[in-house]
Amino acid sequence: MSRAALDAVIRRIEPVDRAAGRAAQGAFDRKTKPRGSLGELESLACRVAAIRGTASPGRLRAAVVLAAGDHGYAAREVSAYPQEVTGQMLANFASGGAAVNVLARETGAQLVVVDAGVAAPVEHEAIRQLRLGAGTADATKGPAMTPDQALAGLRGGAEIAAELAAGGSGIVATGDMGIGNTTAAAALCAALLPADSEAVSGRGTGLDDAGLARKVETVRRALTVNAVDAADPVGVLASVGGFELAVLAGVCLGAAAEGCVVLLDGFVTGAAALVAARLAPAAAGFMVASHRSPEPGHALVLTDLGLRPLLDLGLRLGEGSGALLALPLVHASLALLADMATFDAAGVTDAGA
Repeated sequence: MSRAALDAVIRRIEPVDRAAGRAAQGAFDRKTKPRGSLGELESLACRVAAIRGTASPGRLRAAVVLAAGDHGYAAREVSAYPQEVTGQMLANFASGGAAVNVLARETGAQLVVVDAGVAAPVEHEAIRQLRLGAGTADATKGPAMTPDQALAGLRGGAEIAAELAAGGSGIVATGDMGIGNTTAAAALCAALLPADSEAVSGRGTGLDDAGLARKVETVRRALTVNAVDAADPVGVLASVGGFELAVLAGVCLGAAAEGCVVLLDGFVTGAAALVAARLAPAAAGFMVASHRSPEPGHALVLTDLGLRPLLDLGLRLGEGSGALLALPLVHASLALLADMATFDAAGVTDAGA
C-alpha cells in the first residue's frame, strides 16, 4: 500500500452519526421501562446506532480477526514464554482448540486467523497468509520493520475488514497473538500517548519483577534508538511496533471506513487502535472497548480513545477472548432496541420517569 492508498481509506472515515444515536435513545425512552433503566446497554445500542447511521441497526453479524506475529523483542527476555509458542498457538487456533475458538463457536462469530509474520510458518487452510516477514527485528537495535512493511500490514488489515463487511459482518472484533507483543504495544503507547515506559509496561504473560524491569528498559531503549516522532504514526509503527499490530490497525481503519462496529479486545489491540486513531481521529468513534486489561497501559489507551470498557474481569489472554465475551452484550442491547414493546403498543401507562 502506498501512502496515497492509505490516505484514500482514511478519507472514507467520516464522523459517526450522532443524530442516529440520539434517535435510538428516543426509541429506548418509549419502551416499557423507566428512562435509562437499562443503563450501559442503552448507551451501547445508541453507540452502535450512531456507528451504523440508523436508529434501527437490527441484529448484526460478527467476525473476529486474530492476527499473529513474532517479535525481535523476544530476544530481550520480555516474556515468560519462549518465542516458539506463537507458532504453536497459531496451529492451535487452526485446529480449533484455543479459547478464542470456543468463544467464537459459542457466540456464532466468524473467526479469521491471520499469520502476519510468525517466525516459523504454519501451513493450514484455516490460516490466512499475510506474512510481512519472519518476525520483526529487535527494535532496541533499529527499526522493527520497514515503512513499506508497515504500510503493507495496514493495507492487508483494511482489505480483510472490507471483505468481512462485504460478506455481511456489521461487527469486526480484533484479537492478537505474539510472544513479546505487549512490549511492542507498550512502546507504541509510550510514543503515541505519550507516556513514560513504566506507565505502560505490565507483566504480560506473567513476568516476575526482574522481567518487568527488563521490559521497561527494553521499551525505553527502543524509543531512544529509533528517535520516534509521535506526529508520524506509520513511522512509529515501523520503528517499534509489530506485524500483527500493523494488520490490526489496518482492520480498525478498514472497518471504520465500511461503517462497522470495531470491537476491541485488550491492551495489544488497544495499541493498534491507537495507531488507527492517530491516523484517522474519526475512527475512534467506531470503536467499542470490550474490557479493561490489568496491563497498566490499557486504561491509559482507553481514556485517550474516549472509551468505557464493557467488562472488567481481569482478562489478559488476548486472542480476541474479551471481545467475544462482550459480544453477547452488544447483541442483547440491539435486541432490546429492536424488540421491546413501546408504552403505546403494550397499553402500559408512561409516567415519564
